[in-house]
Formats: sequence, C-alpha cells, structure tokens
Amino acid sequence: MNVDSQPRPATLAEAEWVAQQSRWTGGWRRFIMAAIPLVYLVFLVAAIHQNSRGEGQTAGYAFVVAFAVSWLAAPVFFSHCRSPRGFWLYYGALAAIFVAELPFAHAAGFVLCVFLTILIVGRLGAWSTPVVAGFALAALLVPVAIPSWHVSLEASFDDVTPVAIPVVALTMFAVLAVVRGNQALAEARAEVARLAAENERIRIARDLHDLLGHSLTTITVKAGLARRLGPADPGRAVEQIAEVEELSRQALANVRAAVSTYRDVTLVGELARGRELLRASGIAADLPTATDVVDPTHSELLGWALRLGLTNVVRHAHATTCAVRLSPDGVEITDDGVGSAAPPGNGLSGLRERVLAVGGSVDAGPLQPSGWRLRVSLAGPGGGP
Repeated sequence: MNVDSQPRPATLAEAEWVAQQSRWTGGWRRFIMAAIPLVYLVFLVAAIHQNSRGEGQTAGYAFVVAFAVSWLAAPVFFSHCRSPRGFWLYYGALAAIFVAELPFAHAAGFVLCVFLTILIVGRLGAWSTPVVAGFALAALLVPVAIPSWHVSLEASFDDVTPVAIPVVALTMFAVLAVVRGNQALAEARAEVARLAAENERIRIARDLHDLLGHSLTTITVKAGLARRLGPADPGRAVEQIAEVEELSRQALANVRAAVSTYRDVTLVGELARGRELLRASGIAADLPTATDVVDPTHSELLGWALRLGLTNVVRHAHATTCAVRLSPDGVEITDDGVGSAAPPGNGLSGLRERVLAVGGSVDAGPLQPSGWRLRVSLAGPGGGP
C-alpha cells in the first residue's frame, strides 16, 4: 500500500520504473494488497467475543468493521489526497479507533498497532523508529498495568503482537529499501543507455569531421578559385574543377569506408561488446566464450540479432540476469526482467525483415513466470548453410 505522499517522478528513468510497477500496484490489485493484512483482525474478533458482552461486544465489533473499512479505503484516499495533513488526519482517525477498541478487546486490541506501524514506517521510514518502539512497549506493558485485564508480564511477552510490531517494521524497512534500489537501478540503466548513445554519436561526429573537414574545405577553396579563373583563364579553371572532382571522389570513398566499418558486425565482436554492456548495467551475464558452433555464414546476421537483443535487455527489461545460447543456425537471448510493455519498435521490425529475407524466423515474447526471450533461427529454405 502506498501511504506516502511522494512527489511525481523527477526523471524519465523514474517515470519508466513507476510505469512498469503500476500493473502490480494499481487497479483492483491495490485493494487485494491492502486486504491481506486484515486477516490479522481474527485475533481481535476472538478477543472481543471473549472479553465483552452485550452492547460492549457490539461496539467492539463495530470498531473492528470501522477500522477494516478505513484501511481498505486507504488506496482511494491517498490517490486523491497527497498532502501531509491528509495523511495525519487519516492516521489520527485510525489511532482513535485503536484507542476506542481497547476496552472491548483488552490486550488483543494492540493488534491494530501492527497496521499503524505499516503506515508510519511507510510515511517516515527510519524516523519512525521511536514510534515503533513505543507501540511494541505499549503492547507489552499496558496489558500488565491494567489489573482488570488479568495479564501477566510473561503472558504479555508470549503474545505475538509485541513481537509482530518490530518484525513488521523491519519488513517495511526492507521493502522500502528494495523500492529505492529499483529506482536507482532504473536511473543507472537509463544513464548507461544514454551515455552509450551519446558516445556513439560523438564518435561518428568526430570521425566524419576528420574525414570530411579537410576535404570539404579544400573543395570549397578550389571551387571558388575555379569560378574566379573561369572568365580569364578557362584552362586553369578546368584544372581546378578536375581536382575538385578527384577530392570529391576521395571524400566519398572515405565516407563509404567509414560507414562500412560501422556496419561491420560480427558475432564475436557483439559478444564482447554485450558482455561489457551487461557488466556496466549491473546485469549478470551468461554468455558463451566461443562461437565455433555457429555457421560462419550466419555470423553477421546473428551478430545483429545479438546486438539488438542485448541492447533491449539493458534499456527495457529491468533484468538481473541475461543468458545467450548459440546453435549452428540460431541464437536465443533470455532475461528475468519484466518483459516489454511497449509495441515492437523499429529495431525488432528491422531484424525480422532481415531474418525473413533469408528464410529464417524471429520469435520474441514473454516467459513464465517472468522474463523475455528473443529467438532467431536461420534454419529453413535459404537460411541453412
């Protein structure tokens, strides 16, 4: 249950992470998540039946129902009211129901402190430690301090509630730490992807500048000289135009060579690149160390598939592990992430076109219970050795 009034995601990475989690924390699921702890109220109902009679018993049951309804209303309440004042008003109402329940449920009434603990830890985090300690001590000592309840210190200590309160608090601390860790991991992965794209752009820009900067400057100067010489000395102007043509051909050849280098994709190279990319993203990589099993005629196309698959794992999967399996005519990439909530992009569509052109097939989809698999097979007509 989201009990904290957190601000909206400040970064695209946080927004992406929140979107991936929304299917588990939104809609009807949030009411199920809120209802699960209400099982604990069975102890409270039994104690009211034991310790109260007549109108007192009716009042005790009424307070239990009021608390349960208020607890279940929390997801709707906090989705519309995110102010600190709203939280504390809600928290105060639940605390008042808890105090009102004590005369009817006696020591078992401190079961409601478990729910109050969940809320206060979700709101204040580690700052809630004094409040949690106060709840635990009150659950242990207050029943002993009221003689009419006939509870000894040993019996109060044996009750599950004084122990359950700190255990629930520690569990909430752990959940909050996991949430913060997932947010930080989403930010880190987004930053890795952004830096990789930025570094590639800078590299291409630098190489093209080195290739074309000098040539285009020389072409511009010679073209201007030819224009000026044209009326007075056509022969020299033609010589300059010929040199411009030669420089243009050379520049074009250099650009083609550079582009050819960028498109030079091999399976070995993509495995090395992918291993480094997964390591930088904090994903455990299970990648083969050799490509001897693969038919050499498939190396380039499977290299493209591997590049796309590993890039998508880093950018979209939110995975902790990734495995690659090679066969003579195929590659399979699996991860344990959340899968892909987005429709197929240009990368997957382009890969499918490449593979279909040689008679192969592409199978991409979620795994059960979690994860994603991209399988490229080049077996078949036109796709075999």
